[in-house]
Amino acid sequence: MIKTIKNFIKPKDAKISDNVIKLAYPVIISNLSRVLMSVVDVAMVGRLGAAALAATGMGVMLFWAALSFVIGIRTATQTLASRRLGQKKFNECGTALHNGTIMAILYAVPISWAGFKLADKVVPFFLTEHLSLSLCINYTSIIYISLIFSSISFVFQGFFTGTEQTKTHMNVSITSNILNVYLNAGLIYGSPNLEVFFTTKGFGFVSVLWSWYDFPALGVKGAAIATLLASVWMTLHYVYYLFNKVNKNKYKTLTPTIDLKMMKRQLKLAIPQSTQEVVITVGWSMYYKIMGMIGLLELATTELIFTIMHASFMPALGVGQACATLVGKHMGEENIEKAEASIWESVRWAEIIMGTMGIIFILFPEFILSFFTNDQEVIRLGVFGLRILGFLQFIDALGFTFWFALSGAGNTFFPAVVESFLVWILLLPASYFSGIVLGYGFYGPWLVFPVYLAMFAIILYMKIKKGDWKYIKV
Repeated sequence: MIKTIKNFIKPKDAKISDNVIKLAYPVIISNLSRVLMSVVDVAMVGRLGAAALAATGMGVMLFWAALSFVIGIRTATQTLASRRLGQKKFNECGTALHNGTIMAILYAVPISWAGFKLADKVVPFFLTEHLSLSLCINYTSIIYISLIFSSISFVFQGFFTGTEQTKTHMNVSITSNILNVYLNAGLIYGSPNLEVFFTTKGFGFVSVLWSWYDFPALGVKGAAIATLLASVWMTLHYVYYLFNKVNKNKYKTLTPTIDLKMMKRQLKLAIPQSTQEVVITVGWSMYYKIMGMIGLLELATTELIFTIMHASFMPALGVGQACATLVGKHMGEENIEKAEASIWESVRWAEIIMGTMGIIFILFPEFILSFFTNDQEVIRLGVFGLRILGFLQFIDALGFTFWFALSGAGNTFFPAVVESFLVWILLLPASYFSGIVLGYGFYGPWLVFPVYLAMFAIILYMKIKKGDWKYIKV
């Protein structure tokens, strides 16, 4: 057993393994900063009560239902940029960025406006509990304004990751996340409340950070405004890096180049994944709705566990993005052997990272949950869900790494169909039947969840082993 573990931990191809980590570690650090800031965000809102937690959780899910469409555009930009990098067609890397930015703006502007204007019509379908409904409407209408800036930032992320400039992504993410938490503290609680809080804890000097301006206590609404301002900063920070010498001269980032033929390729890559992401996110919104039908406590607990889940795979997400870049680059070099080795080295690192997190979830669920909330009923239910999540880390590491590998190779259609099918045909009907019809409540959907993830990982593994991704041209 010990020998097997040692063999797994030891890289099969040391050079490829080093390349994965070299690209991944800045993304891992940036994702860890995002995780930390998200954890603090939820902890801040969680102290306002279950209604506030449920309202922001649902608002974030509805926001991601729209923003997730841009994930396909980001992936298409990254795939084209990494493939052209391998082919040494550097100016076309910049063209992929320009095409992606135009596509993101054309999508985000009308959707952002619609979300802002129609939040009071859409939110009541997903959330009916009176206390959290009005909070969620306010939060959702404001956070939708940030869709424009978040969409553009996603495309920038795809370009910088695809051209192996992951440190840029790290710098932007860390600064914007720090700004988000800083503004959250001021706008959620207000300057006077923060001064009292830090003074009673013996850290009165810290309140000076907010004393330069009289931040009003806006609660959930303040959290949305903080996210909006941080999103604007993120976009401007990415733009700053377009002016450096390498990007300006090598990739022609400041020379407007729109290539309709390449844009058509990007759309062909983006649309399946974008559609999948929207379908999946709407599906998860329905999963939340099922939990809301069971009860507000169950919904708040589920949202909390999902926040922790997203935090847990964010570090390994950096490995996945590195995998996609290396697969695309080596396929551009027509070195399929290296592309395949990149996948398995990425799987190894993802398992190490997520497996470690899984063990922590299994052993210390009460401690982790108590950081976010002092509601004992939420903690009681959450222990069960978090331990399930701990075991699933090992499975999820496989599924999302294979997903990134296929996307990097240019196959975005197959994973899109598989995941959409599993969510809507398996996860949602089985969750409703087990949780509501059979009366298992909170526990029913959480027992269905492992089946869904396991099937997704197995199907994508079979697709990777089949090997037809090796012959895709983009």
